[in-house]
Amino acid sequence: MSDEKHTWLLGHRVYVATTVAIGCFLGMALATTADTESLCQAYGEFAQEAQELNPDYVPDTVNTDGWEATQQAWQRLFPTVTLVLCFLHTVLGIQRLCRRYSQLYETLTDNLWRLYRSVNRRQFAQRLRRLLEWAKTHVTDAPLRQKLLNLKAKAPHFMVAFDFPKAYRTSNQVDRLMDYQDRLLYDMRYFHGTSESAHQALRAMALLWNFHPYCRKIQTLPPFSASPFEDLNGFRYHDNWLHNLLIAASMNGRRSPKHEKHKMQQN
Repeated sequence: MSDEKHTWLLGHRVYVATTVAIGCFLGMALATTADTESLCQAYGEFAQEAQELNPDYVPDTVNTDGWEATQQAWQRLFPTVTLVLCFLHTVLGIQRLCRRYSQLYETLTDNLWRLYRSVNRRQFAQRLRRLLEWAKTHVTDAPLRQKLLNLKAKAPHFMVAFDFPKAYRTSNQVDRLMDYQDRLLYDMRYFHGTSESAHQALRAMALLWNFHPYCRKIQTLPPFSASPFEDLNGFRYHDNWLHNLLIAASMNGRRSPKHEKHKMQQN
């Protein structure tokens, strides 16, 4: 699951390309613009590090919003990946257009989430057809009606998720973690140094989140996990969260420039 939000570096708008899964930051990198080239480079950092761990790594699906540059970047990095359009962004976009009409707002919200809860492609198509027929006769606001009618063109991008039962269908996970990201960036008044220092700050932010300890109450509930790292990996190296972070982040000098230079001299 991936998304990006803008932030500021010395008064210039920049973007944070963020990849998450199972409550963990998997990638977080700075992009100078929100075009395909910059996002491809930013998301490419996640792709490179994932393939260092597993050279055969290729995600089956990725859930994104409707930003075309994001989708193109993922298709360049992983040509076989299936793009799943976030249903939540569509619901929120429709809700914004009908907040003035409370009864219509409630009816549309119920119908949209009923559409989302379809169990297969056929049921999704049937419920969508009925929703669009209803919209043509009951929705008089032109922009709102057009927004609903646009669902027909988006339907194939929603329905691909039925081929991947474990695929994310909404961006809730990335939104939650980006809320945390937003709060930290606001508290530090965004970035005041170089692009490199901003990049390191983002990586530190991701590490601290991934290894931060849950409260005692959460740790006593199934699956008795101590941190997001353990949720993702199914194990912990140490009961102390800081020891767990240090062990997980340590590679005993492997892949460091000094180590690579030493290997070349030996060869």
